[in-house]
Parts: sequence; C-alpha cells; structure tokens
Amino acid sequence: MPLRFVRHSEVDVLIIGAGPAGLMCANALANARVNVRIVDQKAFKITTGSGDGISPRTIEVLQSYGLAERLLKECNQIHLAAFYNPSSTGGIELTNRTPNVTASSARYPFEGTLDQGVIQDIFLDSMASLGVEVERSTIPTSIELSKDEDELKDPTSYPVRVALQRLDKSKDEQEEIVHAKFVLGGDGAHSWVRKQFGITMDGEQSDSIWGVVDFVPDTDFPDIRNKCLAQSNHGSLFVIPREKDYVRLYVQLEDKDVIDPATGRVDKDRMGPEQILETAQKLLEPYKLVQKSDFLWWTIYSVGQRVASKFSIKDRVFIAGDACHTHTPKAGQGMNASINDTHNLAWKIALAVRGWADMSLLSTVYESERRKFALELIAFDKKWSTLVCGQPLTEENSDGVSPEHLMKTFQTDFTSGIGIHYHPSLAVNDRYQELAGGLVLGKRVPPYKFMRAADARPFELQDLLPSDFCFKLLVFTGEFNDPLQQTRVESMVVDMQKRESFLNRHTTPGNSPFDIITISKGRKDKFNILRLPTLLRSHWSKVFVDDTDPAGSFGGEGYSYYGVGSEGALVVVRPDGYVGAIAPLDHVKVIDSYFASFMKIPA
Repeated sequence: MPLRFVRHSEVDVLIIGAGPAGLMCANALANARVNVRIVDQKAFKITTGSGDGISPRTIEVLQSYGLAERLLKECNQIHLAAFYNPSSTGGIELTNRTPNVTASSARYPFEGTLDQGVIQDIFLDSMASLGVEVERSTIPTSIELSKDEDELKDPTSYPVRVALQRLDKSKDEQEEIVHAKFVLGGDGAHSWVRKQFGITMDGEQSDSIWGVVDFVPDTDFPDIRNKCLAQSNHGSLFVIPREKDYVRLYVQLEDKDVIDPATGRVDKDRMGPEQILETAQKLLEPYKLVQKSDFLWWTIYSVGQRVASKFSIKDRVFIAGDACHTHTPKAGQGMNASINDTHNLAWKIALAVRGWADMSLLSTVYESERRKFALELIAFDKKWSTLVCGQPLTEENSDGVSPEHLMKTFQTDFTSGIGIHYHPSLAVNDRYQELAGGLVLGKRVPPYKFMRAADARPFELQDLLPSDFCFKLLVFTGEFNDPLQQTRVESMVVDMQKRESFLNRHTTPGNSPFDIITISKGRKDKFNILRLPTLLRSHWSKVFVDDTDPAGSFGGEGYSYYGVGSEGALVVVRPDGYVGAIAPLDHVKVIDSYFASFMKIPA
C-alpha cells in the first residue's frame, strides 16, 4: 500500500481562529507584508449575533488602518445614555441622561454599534485586497514547539509545527504540516491552543444569567434609541440601539427559568426568545414593547470572569481575545479588547519577522501590557456587574444601589478605551514626562490638528500616525525663528547624524523603522520650511506648524494642549499609537538608548 503524501509548508505567522482577534491580527500583518495564514473551523463566516459595540479608541485604531470610514458609514452611533429606576407608583421612571462617552480627548465621542458579522466583513475585505483569505473548515490536530533554545531565539527559524486537517477535502488532501515562526491562538473562550499548552484560566463564574435578543421593536419607550440601563424591582435590562431599526436587549433572567436542576448548567431549551422578550416587557412597565420583526439573533449566557495565567509560550505561541480573558458583555469590551490585543501584538511580531526588533520585545511587552489590561477589565467588570445586577435603591430597600453610585462608576475612561495606560517597560520609557505633560508615556496620542507648513492644510495628528509598523519621532522644535532655539535644533540634528547614533544608522530610505514628523511653533505666514535642517524635512508633507487654520477657526494651541514648552521636545510614538519615550532636544542619547534596548542596530 503506497504511503500517503502529507504536504509541508512554511509561514511566518499562523493564526488559528477567525474571530475579531484573529482577523485584526491577520489584516495588520498582511498590511506589514508579513507572510500570514489564518484558519477557522467554521465553514462559513458569521452573519448575525455575538459582539456589536465599538468603543471610541477602537474606532481610532481602525482609522489608523484606513478602516474607520466604512465602519462609520454603516454603524449606529450612541451619544447618550439613559438610566431608569423603580418609580414610586410601580414600573420604572427616568432618573438621568448623560453623555455615553465622557472621555474629553475622544476623537470619536460616541460608541458605534454594528453587527459583528459586518464588522468582520470589513477586516475580511481588507485582507482579501492584500491576498489573504480565511481558510475555512480547517482545524489544528496537533502543535509542537521546539525545545532547542538557539532555535527559539533565532527569529528566522520555524520552531512551531502545526498539523492541520481540512474537513471539506478528500482523505488524501486533508492533512498538512505547517512550520511557523509564530502562532496565534485567537480561537475563543474554549481555546484549543490554550489547552494544548496547559494554560489555566483563573477566576470565577459570574452569578447572573442574561438573555439577549436582536429585533425591531414597536414601543413607546422614549430612550429606545439611546443606550439604556433600566433597573426595576424585577431585575435589570440593557437597551442597545443598533444599525437600521434594530435593537439589542440584554435581559436579566431568574435561575429557576433557565438552569437545569440536574446539571446546574444553563439550558437554552428551557427558554426561547419569546420568553426573553416577555421578561423584558415586564421589566419595562409601564412602557409597551412589542415585536415588529422576526428575531435576528438570540442567546442565553452566564459568563466566567477569568484571565489566562499567561498569554505566550516561549515568545513563539500567543493567545489573544476570548482565548485569554472572558467577561460579561455589560461593559461592552469583548470585541474591543480582542481587537486591541492583536493591535498591540501585531507590530511587535512584524518587527521581529523583519529582523528589526529583538525577541525581548515579544517576551516582555505583549504579556505585561495586555494581561495587566485584562486584569483591570475583569476588576471593572465585577464591580459594574455587581451594581447592575443588584437591587436598586428604593424607600423599601435602603441598602440598594443608588443612581449616583451607578453613574459615578459608569463615567470612566476605561470603557471608552481612552484610559488604557501601559506601564514602564522596554517599549515605554519613564523619563522626562514633564516635557510633554499632555503626551502621557504609555498612553495613546490624543487628537489635535496642526497646519501643514507647505500649504496650510489642517491635519489631525492621529492621521499622521498610521499603523504602518514604523515608530514616529515627533520633533517639537519650539519657535524655530528664534535664533537661540534654531541653534538648539541644529545641534540636535548634528547629534542625530553622528555615526554612533541609532537614529543615523536606521535612516535607510524606504527601509527605516521610524519616520520623523516636525512640528514647529510660530505663524504659518512667517514660517520658511527650507530653513529647517534637511533631516527634519525629508518630504514637504512631514513639516507642521502649530497655528490656526486659514479661517482662524481652530488650532494654534497644540504646544499648550500637549504640555510642550518653548524649549521643545522629542517624542517617540510606537507603531500602535502609544507614547514610548520623551527627551529634551539636547538629549538625543535618551532616544538612542530607548531604541537600542529592544531594536537591532545594523552593523
């Protein structure tokens, strides 16, 4: 009997799981021209259900990849949040309305809602334009990681061996052995990748059980098109307006209605969408709520609030998204956390694959940054869930949750994603924060508009920081027309161009890991771009002035907004849009040392 032929292949990155984390990573790596493959067990992409909320920070991230325009065109925007509590006459009554997003620096001061299937289509279409498509009906059957330390430390090696099985092929075509430099497990809460390496999920099961229904309602409830939390004497309910006329309801259920007494587990056969809607109708009294369309999607869930004990194995296998943290949907962070996990990881893998970064960048920074965030997310989720599921404050229940306590907890930068703050590490320095107080080390660069010096066209600074896998060196020159400041700037350029400078040795045109953007103080009608040293004007489009737009309607306060003084500053922005380092103009060595700690310096 002839031996069956098994195909072997090599790939830079193999991604297992085509959910938000996997698709985000695949699209990011494809943009970086990294050889990437992504496989998924499902035969077809999802079309309904699952996550639907996109936070302000996630919209900023999508904008950095050129994907936000389509999202904003198709999604619903939530600008207002409403809170209802029990009324003295029975039923519920409005207690407060507040902005849904309270982060003052949010470029997009709203939450977007759109079916997860449509959101994933945005990634899928972008990937397809780059020649990458999901290989469906494909499962991993085994994974082996080399134990050779030298091989693991060599970024050009392929130390991960994964056996794949195609479920839609004939027996002779079913199996393939993939040799990968890196593997990402984005394969959900029951992650196969996580289990293969014995990674534990630490935490506990949430006590509450919720039903979810998507449909078009007919109602006299006045806040049906706002995010709403209604706490009645019978339980709690969330209203999430969706695209078109759809609405999603999260409805608190009683254990006796959905728990199988024999197993102690949620049994979806004990309650359907009609019964979930009936419960919602009771919680919303005295308002009417009837079904105007078929149910688009529904489910019942009880989610564990858990975090994986580790997010990576030997800097070669990583897990992201629900594979490494699970929590309730009440904070609207599931899909957002997944997308931002791999936004954080992709640039580090890309730099390692290109040979620009040392493996230490992967070994310390991804897990330390994203696991810290996951732990903070679980802590917030527990606090918020306890308040949401608790009995509201009433005359009969003096120990209940007060509207003021609920509001104070709701109004946080955490749920918007704006408040994410990475602590000092190889990729986040901890010096000279006082030189740019508004550009916080470890936080994302907040938006502000500057005028392009060559043509006075206004530009949003965030749009000058695309996710192109390059560091951006923002050079705040101060008032360059001041002779003393001009001398300081020219001296800084001399330091940058010294042979031993890291910056000088990494400025090969078209093959540099960073880009220089110059921002000067002064008036656009007095500024001469050609007086700048050549290094600071590699292209006419890279020089900006902190002045008002030609109509005088905005701008001109950027230095003040970012807390940069007249002496100027050097600011390193990481490829993911977070501030990595700050230094005075006369301390170029600080920037050199920052890069040298994890980047590879060419000979």
